[in-house]
Amino acid sequence: MTTATSLEPLVVRTVELKTSDPRATAALVDLVPPGRPLAWVHNGEGLIGWGEATRLVVSGPDRFTKAVEWWRTLHLDAVVSDAVQLPGTGPVAFGSFTFADGPTSSVLVVPQVVLGRRDGRTWLTVIGSGEPEPDRPVPAAAGPQNVEFTDGALAADEWRRAVATAVERIRAGQLSKVVLARDLIARADAPVDVRHLVRRLNQRFPACFTFSVDGLVGATPELLVRREGDRVISRVLAGTAWDADAKARLLASAKDQEEHEYAVRSAFDAIAPYCTELRVPQQPSVMELANVSHLASEVTGTLRTRASLNGTPTDALSLAGLLHPTAAVCGTPTGRAGRAIAQLEGMDRGRYAGPVGWLDARGDGEWGIALRCAEVDGARLRLFAGCGIVAGSDPESEFAEAQAKFVAVREVLEG
Repeated sequence: MTTATSLEPLVVRTVELKTSDPRATAALVDLVPPGRPLAWVHNGEGLIGWGEATRLVVSGPDRFTKAVEWWRTLHLDAVVSDAVQLPGTGPVAFGSFTFADGPTSSVLVVPQVVLGRRDGRTWLTVIGSGEPEPDRPVPAAAGPQNVEFTDGALAADEWRRAVATAVERIRAGQLSKVVLARDLIARADAPVDVRHLVRRLNQRFPACFTFSVDGLVGATPELLVRREGDRVISRVLAGTAWDADAKARLLASAKDQEEHEYAVRSAFDAIAPYCTELRVPQQPSVMELANVSHLASEVTGTLRTRASLNGTPTDALSLAGLLHPTAAVCGTPTGRAGRAIAQLEGMDRGRYAGPVGWLDARGDGEWGIALRCAEVDGARLRLFAGCGIVAGSDPESEFAEAQAKFVAVREVLEG
């Protein structure tokens, strides 16, 4: 299924903001407008957007290919004035794609206005008839009140049994790893202001990529792919701990090291054919967040050409489609792990654990994996957390890990 809103050729203008402009010095998250804003912010830099010039809704196994083709046609027809010429200037689309190949919709949204910051420079892009608002920081949004949480598709005991079944299949040699997720439903007494979630998540997890795309809001530590010209980076996370000795335990844990190795290998294999060189650190490091710590490895490389193997595009979104799903969110081997997920989780993940991020007309962009997130629908939210299951996994420990990951969004709802 593919639908797109009709639009005359885009007229796009990007200008750099002077340092005297309040928007050039305000925190990006303080400029996020009400409604259904678009955001991708990391360490104070990134993009926020509002309004909607056009959008694409797409589903199915060819959703990435269709989205890339639509975006290419759209920006090639655009009339562009770009005085800044940095990644994220000129025409930009924000996107959020489903984990699975089923009928659930993925989306690309081209906003009417984009405010961006990079390397100390701030710019404003206006697309079509967009109005360049806000012109100053927006008053802080109030947090939700009286939030209540209930189990989603599976109750706690049911999910533990699903983990035990997965471990049995792994030990029987049916697969090597599978990532099982569970959902949690939250209800507030009034519609939740997305600005509150974006700001609080960004404050609590500045090293993560805070995102908001079409109602999916979160702060992911995992960068699926960043492309800048011929440079490509994928930050792989797998292996989690949340106790006082998390760093030492992760580095010493055979279970977590095994889980991490599968994830790194899947990322390497996906993009190696498109690179002249690809580098992987000999040992993972530990990324420490406010609620959990992860084993982390940055896979870095140089792309062969802008359209390399068999004419396959190597823009950021195409690379995200090649990488997805990694072993970090699906398992190994991919096909068997995907089937186990469909059988054991009891839910449609939707856009959870799918690529989320942005793409510009040069093909540059950043795509993370939609983790530590929630789908926001008025006063109702659906939270997600997943765990990598290998032969050494214990259902009770995996449940505790999922609970620790829920804390990222729960705290900003309850605090």
